[in-house]
Amino acid sequence: MASCFRARRQPAAPVPPPPPLIPYGSPYSEMEGAMENKRWDSLDSWSMLLDAGGGADQQASASVPAQREEWMADLSQLFVGNKFASGSNSRIYRGIYRQRAVAVKMVRLPESDEDRRRALEEQFNSEVSFLSRLRHPNVVQFVAACKRPPVYSIITEYMSQGTLRMYLHKKDPYSLSTETVLRLALDVARGMEYLHAQGVIHRDLKSHNLLLNDEMRVKVADFGTSCLESHSSRAGAGAGAGTGAGAGGGGSGEGRGTNMGTYRWMAPEMVRDKPCTRKVDVYSFGIVLWELTTCLVPFQGMTPVQAAYAACEKNARPPLSPTCPPALNNLIKMCWAANPARRPEFSYVVSVLENYDHCLREGLPLVTPPSPVSSFLNIFKLGSCISTTKLPSMPVHV
Repeated sequence: MASCFRARRQPAAPVPPPPPLIPYGSPYSEMEGAMENKRWDSLDSWSMLLDAGGGADQQASASVPAQREEWMADLSQLFVGNKFASGSNSRIYRGIYRQRAVAVKMVRLPESDEDRRRALEEQFNSEVSFLSRLRHPNVVQFVAACKRPPVYSIITEYMSQGTLRMYLHKKDPYSLSTETVLRLALDVARGMEYLHAQGVIHRDLKSHNLLLNDEMRVKVADFGTSCLESHSSRAGAGAGAGTGAGAGGGGSGEGRGTNMGTYRWMAPEMVRDKPCTRKVDVYSFGIVLWELTTCLVPFQGMTPVQAAYAACEKNARPPLSPTCPPALNNLIKMCWAANPARRPEFSYVVSVLENYDHCLREGLPLVTPPSPVSSFLNIFKLGSCISTTKLPSMPVHV
């Protein structure tokens, strides 16, 4: 039988069988619930279930369509190491798969909450479906996955430097250089441009779901709430909630409603549960770009619900950085415009950021970008960093 175990310095001791599970549908007292939570808090219990759940795994494998078998993990090639992040229903471990460093996200399906169980399973299937077909330098790379109820696992490349939020938390306010802001922002924008070109809407873009590798390059991660643009008519009320941990950085600790996404980064139309488009990701990118220019948490001093209310009902936005080049602040305001139609496409955002990067390298000043129109590219062909086109007036309260 295929096995999954953690590498140890001393000889591995025989793995004891997992504790008996509480039968589904049986009486579930508070004491039993507390005992189950304590059991799930143990590192060993998660790993042992992968090793000891052969029958469930075989049953799950038999139900998987043939076209999806290619992503199923060979557990005999997986070594699970230490836990480095966790969420309400998930744990993330370092690991080795086929002699490659990986992150192993294990999602535990609750036994006593059928609705939550179904939602988490749908999110797992969604994330595997998207990740397994995406290939881009700025999107976290999928390696394999496995279903061994009650634990489902997704294996991705290991991003050694953690999340962008963790990186910014260690910095002093307004301390990132413009060069660094542009480099990190371009990584995010290019990854998102690729996703939108594939028809994928992320719907939970935030600094917690942006991961950094050894070269300090950013990759977009955590596709549990993503959807195809052709299927996105509503923000997803009642469609489930996040697993609580990204592919390499752990849970954000931020409040979620029944909507997809996370309130501090969520577009107003998603908060209101109105029909949404890929422009919800552009709004979230505007918040992320603001984070890069300030190194602060958006809507600091507010609860997540207060932040959502302020953004929706008062059109409030975080205060712009006084040290950031005005051109970058103007781009931020374009991205988080209240009207989705006035937000630019990511192809435009990438072009603007690339032009800013070019100007910076040439020692030229950054200037206000033109409106996102087709003639914009002609300005770049002239090699000019100067725009004579003003931004359309855009009321943004900060």
